[in-house]
Amino acid sequence: MAQGLLMESRLRLVFESGLNEKGEPIFKTKTYNNIKKEATPDQLYQTALALAGLCADPLSTVERSDSLDIIA
Repeated sequence: MAQGLLMESRLRLVFESGLNEKGEPIFKTKTYNNIKKEATPDQLYQTALALAGLCADPLSTVERSDSLDIIA
């Protein structure tokens, strides 16, 4: 049976930075690498809120991206 070994995690903050000429939102992202693998979703969300407080644009989305090595 194959298993996944967590190699790295990234935290991605998506900000809404305005509207384009069609009135659709424009999004900008900021990615933080080397996030602790043990971090819980609540911890990451609280961190994202703290970081977003330092930015001028409103926070739209918080995403976590994990990379796994699949081993047999």
